[in-house]
Amino acid sequence: MKNLFLAITIVLTGHVAFAQIGVKYDPTIQSTSTMQYFKPKGNLFVGDCIPFSLDGTYYYYWLLDSAHHASLNGLGGHQWALSTSSDLKTWKQYPIVLGIDEPWEKSICTGSVAYYKGKYYAFYATRLVNAEGNVNEQLSYAISKDGIHFDKQKPNPFYTSAPGYSKRNFRDPKVFVDQAGEFHLFVSSDQEDPVMKRFNGCLVHLSSKDLKTWTLHDPILTGQKSSPECPDYFFWKGWYYLVYSDDSNTSYVKSKKPYGPWEEPRYQALDEDWSNVVKTASFKNDRRIAAAWVPNRKSNQDNEHEIFGGNSLFREVTQEPDGTLNTSFPAEMIPETGTPLNLKPEPMYKAKPGASGGIILSDGAGVASARITHIPENCRITLTVKPTGLNQEYGLVVKADEKGNGGYKLNLSSNNKTVSLGNTSIYGVNGLESPVKIDLVMKDGILDADIDHRRTIVNRTYQQNGNTVWLYAKHGTVEFLNIEIRPLAEDKQ
Repeated sequence: MKNLFLAITIVLTGHVAFAQIGVKYDPTIQSTSTMQYFKPKGNLFVGDCIPFSLDGTYYYYWLLDSAHHASLNGLGGHQWALSTSSDLKTWKQYPIVLGIDEPWEKSICTGSVAYYKGKYYAFYATRLVNAEGNVNEQLSYAISKDGIHFDKQKPNPFYTSAPGYSKRNFRDPKVFVDQAGEFHLFVSSDQEDPVMKRFNGCLVHLSSKDLKTWTLHDPILTGQKSSPECPDYFFWKGWYYLVYSDDSNTSYVKSKKPYGPWEEPRYQALDEDWSNVVKTASFKNDRRIAAAWVPNRKSNQDNEHEIFGGNSLFREVTQEPDGTLNTSFPAEMIPETGTPLNLKPEPMYKAKPGASGGIILSDGAGVASARITHIPENCRITLTVKPTGLNQEYGLVVKADEKGNGGYKLNLSSNNKTVSLGNTSIYGVNGLESPVKIDLVMKDGILDADIDHRRTIVNRTYQQNGNTVWLYAKHGTVEFLNIEIRPLAEDKQ
């Protein structure tokens, strides 16, 4: 679980919550129609996610956050909530499945779930204050027969520290059971005596055959600039994947063997600044669905840093022949929309009508542009962009005004292989010199774009709320066609 800006957040909220054990949560008032961009009602938020799948059901465990990590004297006060679905469209909400039951439990931190011999095993870290007044993170686990009702096991915690590793940062255990029935944990921590002091983050490797005696192995990952949080590990279509997050930005390495040697992919599709600590789970037809969360920003300002807790976010993960991963919108989780609006692009500069209601922008020495006005605040925009030859950049500016002021730029650059959305970017984006399909959802300030069903980028915005979309092309010729704008339907209970 991330610590980024935790102390700052506590100060800026103006208070620290010394609340009752466990924040109250009512599953009966939560949405059951969609979990994409979901936020629980009230001053509650989605934190780190723990996706799991079994027998066609997607179990979306997630940390219930109150007041952006300020609960229980700033130690989080997090608990595990649960939402499940068999089709990714209709969801069932449950009461807290792993809660704070004792005064010493300051947070039920992130972890993972495994199923073995008819039982669900939930491993997690418990944040606590030790007898000396220091904050520690120690490992706990619980067992369930249905994945909903868990019983914490004794001793609790069952593992307090590993020699040579941090006691303060010892969390987020990823569990799996090997073919011999041995349990393995990859745990986020820091080496106390690394070769290079600035690269001490690591994943500790523990294993046990009886869940009582644990063997400490060489770390599975080292050399990270901070504790590599919320690890994920899975085998898929011939490749092993080790996923981890550094300051909440997610990376992965891949291998043909269970424990490496690991290799870097050609690009990091899971790495989106505003898609925090991505983890995945299998789903029907050999799919993988990733879960993450979109953080809020301090003081609701566009250029401020992120603070803990926000809205849920999901990605379809696909695989290239060399094992490199791509991301796109899960088709079932795209928000429902109304009928397409009769809105057409208006040529503004160096622009002319194109085929099927589209428009062609061409200016070798400047920026050609067109605009579409009366855009709903919450909507889905789909279009195809067809560049001709070289160009410096092209894209859209959303939430601008009719003069082109303000707004947020969705910028595509084939030369740089980058896509930017407002003040965030993704890298190593191939194919931008060819026709590109763009799917953009604007939902309550969240801007989320699918680029050609291969890469995704999301941002959290607050301050720009114009009703005009500008299309533009700089130093080149670009055609925008198949433009469709649909208002989002209201969420159903």
